[in-house]
This record gives sequence, structure tokens and C-alpha cells, in this order.
Amino acid sequence: MSIFRTFLIAFSCLLALACSDQKQQAAQRFEHAAQGAFSAAVSNDGKYSLVSSIHHGVALWDNQQQVLKYQWFQQQSQESLVYAVAIAFDNSVAVTAEKTTFAVWDINSGENRGYYKIQQATIRDIAISNQGRSVLYGRSDGVVVFLNLETGRRIEFLGHQDKVNTVDLSPNGRYALSGSNDYVAYFWDTRTGQVIHRFNHPTRVTQVTLDPQGRYAFTADSMKQAHVWKLTTGDLVSKLAYIARQKIFTAVRFNEQGTLLATGSPNKRVDLWQLPSGEKIQTWQVTPRKGSKPKSAVVLDVAFIDNGKSLLTESSSGIAEHFTIREANEHN
Repeated sequence: MSIFRTFLIAFSCLLALACSDQKQQAAQRFEHAAQGAFSAAVSNDGKYSLVSSIHHGVALWDNQQQVLKYQWFQQQSQESLVYAVAIAFDNSVAVTAEKTTFAVWDINSGENRGYYKIQQATIRDIAISNQGRSVLYGRSDGVVVFLNLETGRRIEFLGHQDKVNTVDLSPNGRYALSGSNDYVAYFWDTRTGQVIHRFNHPTRVTQVTLDPQGRYAFTADSMKQAHVWKLTTGDLVSKLAYIARQKIFTAVRFNEQGTLLATGSPNKRVDLWQLPSGEKIQTWQVTPRKGSKPKSAVVLDVAFIDNGKSLLTESSSGIAEHFTIREANEHN
């Protein structure tokens, strides 16, 4: 092979890599927290972002207008951080949680609907149903609490044997999904507290997510297994295919059609997966904050927008970013 031909091939490969990298860049970026964020939630349709930071407090952003809609806390201290937030599927309310308190907020008016204090342990994760009728939170003592805010009815789910890391609630508030350091995720009925499905893992469960349309559940542990389950039967739909020795998921979202899954990780990565096969079909990286050390960012939440043609992310860098999904025929 001639030197000239070798050079052409090498140059073509570099050009292809450059073009490939170019495709992975964010199409748009918007700063939502000047000094970075501790937690964030994106509404299922991507219309709103709820971002918690010391510099801005808890801020609700309108992503369509790119304007700050509400600022619910003016200041936060290290001793009293809002580190768990969620937005109801119907965009009616949001919930913010500190270690031993949580608050419910009306997204339409911006008014507070109530402050609540827990008496035992600390809140590890929280979720809220449509119209703010109920909340679900997992505690450091292994208890998951379902609370009907309209009636005051309360159920304590005692199935876990160790601290609860992650919870999710169906939009109608009837079903809960919880994951714990006891290596188990439970799908259970909030009306009775009865377990519907048990999903076992080889290590602690660090992320769970429900498909809002009631088709699937996602559960992942701290090492090697990330699964999609069929909720009607409890059967395994797919196992995400990756070869990393350890992969942590910090954000998960199903698309409306139930064909794709978007995930975020603590190492800047945003991945798109095919549900039936578990194959990864596209990858991006969120932008770290300038001057941050190490130069990385945690993906705090992700949502499908533009009729499923793009993704919107919020990360610990305090930056919201839009990423374009390739057409289906480009994945092949």
C-alpha cells in the first residue's frame, strides 16, 4: 500500500470520526444553574425543568419559552439542600424534598400546596401522582411510604430489608416501584401494599422507572444488570447490552411508543437503547461546567421531546441540552 493511499485512508478515518463526534454534540444549550445543580427533574413532555441549586434555590423553568417560571426557594445552605425533586406526569404539580421534609407546588399558580415533615429516618427519593393526589417516598430505614394527600391515607411498605435508593409512582398513583440496597426491586399496589412482582438483582438496586403508560418497568443495579420488565406478567423484555464492568444509571425515560429507552449516567453519558433487543443505538455526552474538576457531569434527568425526535437533558453542570435522535434507518 502506497504512503499516499495510507495517508488518504487515515485522513478519511479521522474525518469520519470528526463527523461522528460532531453528530454527538448538543444541538442547543441553556444555562439553568450558574454554579451547577444538585438535583433536577424534567417533565415527561419536556415542557418544564425543575432544578435545585445553591445559587438559584429551586427553580422551575419553562423550556418552551426558555424563561424562569418560578423560584420557590431563594437560598439553600449545605445543611438544608433540596436534593430530590419530581414533576407529575400531567404537569399539574411538582414536589421538592429535603432530608426530613417535602413540599408540593402548584405549577399553574406557583403556590405552595403544603409542607410535610417526616418523623423517622430520611427521604432518599420521591415521586408524585397526577393532580398531586399522592406522593411516594423511600426512606433510609428501608421503608417506602405512600401518602394520599387528599384523604391522609398512609401505607408503609415494609418489603425492603435495607435503605431505599429509588422510587417511582404511576401517574394515577395506584402502583409503586421501589429499589433498595437489599438487591431487590418491588412493583406493588399502593391500595393494598401487596407485591405484584419482585425483580431480583445481584447487587444493590440503584435506579427504577415506570413506563407512564403501564407497559414496562426498568430496574438497574450498581454493577452489571439493567433490565426492562413487562408489567402485566413480570417477564423480562430485554437486558441492556453493555460490556462495562460497572455502569450506573442516574436517569431513565421510556418513549411514548414504548420502543426506545433513554438513559443518563454519572459520567456525562446519555444513551439511547432499543427496547426489544436492549441494543444501544446512539450515544451523546452532556457538557461539563467550565473549570469543573474532575471535568465531568452527572446526567440528572432526560426526556423525549419534539415528538420523540430529540432528547432534553438536565445535568449537574446546571445546563439543559437538546440532542437530536437519528432517524431509524440511520441506526442500521
